[in-house]
Amino acid sequence: MIDGDGYRLNVGIVICNNHGQVFWAKRYGQHSWQFPQGGIDEGESAEQAMYRELYEEVGLTKQDVTIVGTSRHWLRYRLPKRLVRWDSKPVCIGQKQRWFLLKLTSDESKIDMNKGKSPEFDGWRWVSYWYPVRQVVSFKRDVYRRAMKEFAPLAMPFKERKPHKKKKFKRG
Repeated sequence: MIDGDGYRLNVGIVICNNHGQVFWAKRYGQHSWQFPQGGIDEGESAEQAMYRELYEEVGLTKQDVTIVGTSRHWLRYRLPKRLVRWDSKPVCIGQKQRWFLLKLTSDESKIDMNKGKSPEFDGWRWVSYWYPVRQVVSFKRDVYRRAMKEFAPLAMPFKERKPHKKKKFKRG
């Protein structure tokens, strides 16, 4: 579904393990990594879309995870002009996402990226909480930062909640 502003309604999924790490997936046949995400179909709620995408992309079901949090607002990013499909109607200029923070409650051996019709990912790993914000493709970076900042109090011990900042050294 594409809204009146040209943004595709979508869900983003952050999966945490018991160590405060997040699931980071390698896009199929590419060198880029991202969180699972996908479109919301007509008549589908954001939560229904999240569970469908979770199964299609990661092979996990409702029984394998617990919803820890949901973003308060829709978060949007605009696609670079070179990625916009101008010949499709309606034209999609970006994604409008509702984000979900999930806790993996089953064993990670349940993760199987071949459940969908065609795999979105061909590799995955656990990474530190803030790692994806620095590593995701640049046009998604602000949305990732905003989602992760909102989820930090739910996902991490208090001392680790703020993103790492570069230290400034004084010359002396």
